[in-house]
Amino acid sequence: MTARHRVPSLLTRAGTASALTLAAIGGTVAVPGAATEAEAASHATKALQIAASKKGSPYRYGAAGPRRFDCSGLTLYAFKRAGKKLPRTAAQQYNHTRQISAGQRQRGDLVFFHSGRSVYHVGIYAGKGRIWHSPKTGDVVRKQKIWTKGVWYGRVR
Repeated sequence: MTARHRVPSLLTRAGTASALTLAAIGGTVAVPGAATEAEAASHATKALQIAASKKGSPYRYGAAGPRRFDCSGLTLYAFKRAGKKLPRTAAQQYNHTRQISAGQRQRGDLVFFHSGRSVYHVGIYAGKGRIWHSPKTGDVVRKQKIWTKGVWYGRVR
C-alpha cells in the first residue's frame, strides 16, 4: 500500500492530522493562497492556448476582447480566461509579474518589450523565440519571432 492510500485511513482513525504528520507520511500540504509552479504553468499554458485561439483578431487600441485587442488587452483577456487576474497596461503587467531571465522563460510567460526602462509592448511566449501578440493598428493577433533583444520576461503568479 502506498503512502497515498494510507493517508485517508490514518485520517479516519486519527480524526485529524497536522501538516507535519501528513508531510512525514508523504501527504500533500496545501498552503492557502500559494500557487505552485505547476499551477502557474497550467494557467500559463491555458492562457497561451486562448491567445492562439484569437489568431486573426484585429488590433484596436484600448480593446480587451473578445473580438479585438491591443497588446495588453490580449494578455489580460487570455489570463483572465485562464483564471488569473492581470492589470490593464503592459507596464502594469510587468510590475505584477515575477521577473525571470531569458534562460528561465517557458511557454506562457509574458514577454515585455522596452526602451530604456519604459515597457511599451507585451506578448505571450510561445516557445522557440516566438510570441503571440496583437502588434499594431492595421495588424491582427499572430505568432511572430521576437525581433529585438530589448525584452524582459515575467511569470504570472
